[in-house]
Amino acid sequence: MDNRVRLFEDGKYRWVYEMSLFKNPTIFVLILKIFFFIFLGIFALMTIIGAGDSDFWWDGFLGNLKIFGIIFGGMIVLTGISYLIYAAIMGGKYIVEFEMDEYGINHRQTEKQAKKARGIGAATAIIGAASGRPGTAGAGLMATRTEMYSEFAKVRKVKAYPRRGLLKVNGLLNHNQVYALPEDFEFVRGFILSHCPNLK
Repeated sequence: MDNRVRLFEDGKYRWVYEMSLFKNPTIFVLILKIFFFIFLGIFALMTIIGAGDSDFWWDGFLGNLKIFGIIFGGMIVLTGISYLIYAAIMGGKYIVEFEMDEYGINHRQTEKQAKKARGIGAATAIIGAASGRPGTAGAGLMATRTEMYSEFAKVRKVKAYPRRGLLKVNGLLNHNQVYALPEDFEFVRGFILSHCPNLK
């Protein structure tokens, strides 16, 4: 399959995209967002539980905020180190195949990379579960997912980041990331926008 977008006889567009895991921060930022929302959820739950105490807002809340800030800072460092190890294992590249027609778009890691990603994700999930760290286990489970399909009829928002070659194609519970070369970016963007009838 070519890295340029090509129309095949079955009416589907297909292309391969190779992204440098060291130069393009998209995946690293996505991982940080996952951890951030996990920590935010835990912090919000602890705040709700402790809100009834009379001295909570001045002592408990600020104390919890400080602790969670330190823990999250440490998680950023650990995530950065883990990401560099992941990037090295994957050969410094994220290689995906795209298939697009009038109904939707599929994003799939190449089989060779998918096997590595599933292995890393399964190991991370097991380590996280065994050590009682739901955030790590959750991130590991997410890493085992190497394919995502977005049905255009269910897409609500499309965000474009031309400098990164990235289109975020988002539905209610479906957040897909579509990549294309600069030469094909506007075509892919226009095709997706013209086939999503329910954009907000």
